[in-house]
Amino acid sequence: MTRTTPERPVDIEAMFPELAEYRRTSTRLHPRPGTPKPQESSVAGPFLWPADEPWPMCHAVHEKGRGDRLADVRLERRILDEAWRRDPHRGPSDEERETLAGLETGLHAPELRDTDPIPMLAGAQLFTRDVPGLTGPEGCDLLQVFWCPFEAHGPDQTMDVVLKWRRAREVADVLTEIPEPIVVGRAECVPNPCVLHPEEVVEHEWIELLSEDIQERIGAWEEDLMDAVAEGEEYELSYTGDLSIAPGWKVGGFARWGLTGPARIDCSCGASMRPLLTVSDEEWDWGSLTWVPLEDREVMDAMGASDPTGVYVGRGQMRIFTCPVDPTHPHRLNFQ
Repeated sequence: MTRTTPERPVDIEAMFPELAEYRRTSTRLHPRPGTPKPQESSVAGPFLWPADEPWPMCHAVHEKGRGDRLADVRLERRILDEAWRRDPHRGPSDEERETLAGLETGLHAPELRDTDPIPMLAGAQLFTRDVPGLTGPEGCDLLQVFWCPFEAHGPDQTMDVVLKWRRAREVADVLTEIPEPIVVGRAECVPNPCVLHPEEVVEHEWIELLSEDIQERIGAWEEDLMDAVAEGEEYELSYTGDLSIAPGWKVGGFARWGLTGPARIDCSCGASMRPLLTVSDEEWDWGSLTWVPLEDREVMDAMGASDPTGVYVGRGQMRIFTCPVDPTHPHRLNFQ
């Protein structure tokens, strides 16, 4: 099934023509629960990974035996999913609740030392044929994203992410048993397997990064709109919530800066970096539902509909920035 973002409630460029200079195209990935194949783009699906190539490992020194057992994370999600599908009003049975109560955070792998390497989780696999605008090193047509499931890296104690670009046609024998860690730092670091329904949309820059003149004029328009809403003549809209940057998992586009305010992300070469991949906790904002795809309108209130991947890192968003000059330069992360 495709996913279709509704047209924006108003043509913001018609109202403010200067915004054409602040336009960028992004690809909403629209992950939804499914059973992807290694030859398909996915979140947490089986990767097209060579059987004779070492799987990415986390070698950083941090606690690796304490947290949530990965098998328990998946068991809990399966129980809850089946229970809510069976009876959304009652939820899990008494027996299922007893099982869930026994799934506790703790020291599940005491044999693991802080210095032991652990497998990274498969985060996302993106073929350039599926994602317009996704470009990597010359000749590469597949991006594979991995992360360590422990927020224990660097001075800010965040995730560690590995990017692997490759030529899909060069993968002959595909790895069938994916290495996985026994324990994860938090259940919310574990993505659910999802198929993707990529869709290109137009975005406009975060409001604080527009010229002062446009900011003032948009602010005045929003004030007039609020007055009209109060009088029952219009419905509530905002540039930030409805007209600028799409929510959810996406490739490219602009970054939202609601938590910290805008920050310049520079490459080691001095170039200003751009968002490559945004990993988000929700596919739409409940305070502004204009981004909900048409195909999801009837099920948007269902359990987990807005959070198909189950991922919540940072304050809800992790953005992977890469260099527009050379995609092989080290990437940088930003959390909101």
